[in-house]
Amino acid sequence: MTATPHIASVTGTAIPLPGDDIDTDRIIPARFMRCVSFDGLGQFAFYDERFDENGNEKDHPLNNPRYREASILVVGNNFGCGSSREHAPQALMRYGVKAIIGISFADIFRGNCTTMGIPTICVSREVNKRIMQSIIDEPQTEVGLHLDELRVTVGSNEFAATIPDDLRMALTQGMWDTTSVLLANVDKIEARAAAIPYMDGFA
Repeated sequence: MTATPHIASVTGTAIPLPGDDIDTDRIIPARFMRCVSFDGLGQFAFYDERFDENGNEKDHPLNNPRYREASILVVGNNFGCGSSREHAPQALMRYGVKAIIGISFADIFRGNCTTMGIPTICVSREVNKRIMQSIIDEPQTEVGLHLDELRVTVGSNEFAATIPDDLRMALTQGMWDTTSVLLANVDKIEARAAAIPYMDGFA
């Protein structure tokens, strides 16, 4: 079985998505959740904000060709609030988002992102504004998230950042994909279960 990647840093260009309290219904409208698998959800990320009722593009950062190849999302405060739908981070991941920088995140959304290997790192509101403006002024600016060092780099500038220790450790130590971790340790789990009297017959 392939080992879960250790994610200590993510670099790339970024998409500015200003505004606070962007909820999961805006990230992926409920009608697109009626799917057998998550495949293809990326095309519906922020659909109602990106397209009108006739399917014509609106003025939205994800429609802006200047950010077409970007892989890092820069958001505001309380991003991912609302319902706990896993489809929201799934849609972002399938759109091409590999990391998110924000002021704060809804807890369940943040946990779902972590289990997909998407770091969600926080900066102050002032730093957030500076990052937003930098990538608006120059979309090709390289942005980096450095989890071990708890910092964000934007071009030649460096800013302090935070992420809960448990999430940082899960990502940097390759423990974020819990299903893969369990499958990789089936023998140990079965051996331990066999040693517990009340688990007789577990295997």
